[in-house]
Amino acid sequence: MEKTRLEAFSDGVLAIIVTIMVLEMKAPDGTNYISDIRPLIPKIISYALSYLFVAIYWVNHHHLIHTVKKVKPSIMWANLNLLFWLSLIPFATAWMGENHFEKHTVATYALLACLCGISFAILQKSIAKHYDESTLKTIDRESKWKLVWSMILYISAIPVALYVNPLFAGFLFFVVSVMWLIPDKKIEKALEE
Repeated sequence: MEKTRLEAFSDGVLAIIVTIMVLEMKAPDGTNYISDIRPLIPKIISYALSYLFVAIYWVNHHHLIHTVKKVKPSIMWANLNLLFWLSLIPFATAWMGENHFEKHTVATYALLACLCGISFAILQKSIAKHYDESTLKTIDRESKWKLVWSMILYISAIPVALYVNPLFAGFLFFVVSVMWLIPDKKIEKALEE
């Protein structure tokens, strides 16, 4: 299989995910900001957070797939695993926004974010194992800290949401997003050498 097919399929799934998320936001019947728009603010914030989340995955996924020389079955299955967990984002987004960031909804979102992160790491490992040992070590070394801190923050967000403050857990999501905003160019350089 050509990697362009893998990219096209993944891009299509991610586009559908974003489309589903925006379709979950229903326009109010009225035009009064206070009474009609204000109750939608949690949904809008939830959508914006999730849009950023999916956008970061799309950018990093594109960056990672760019490094693939040949698509192997293990890469296809790892990619499908990632897309499965990402496809649950619209559900978690709608649930969290609809319930005004209630603690159980935010904890569920944190768990899902953690599963997406693990799935991305599995995809990265599936791609990296097709390269020589020194390149593999460079890939692991360069991305390990981001993955470890992401998992620590996502796992921490679960008890923070349940026992401290769901909005503080949302801040932890934002911190992880900032970490992944720019893909690691060192990985791409290592794979090209």
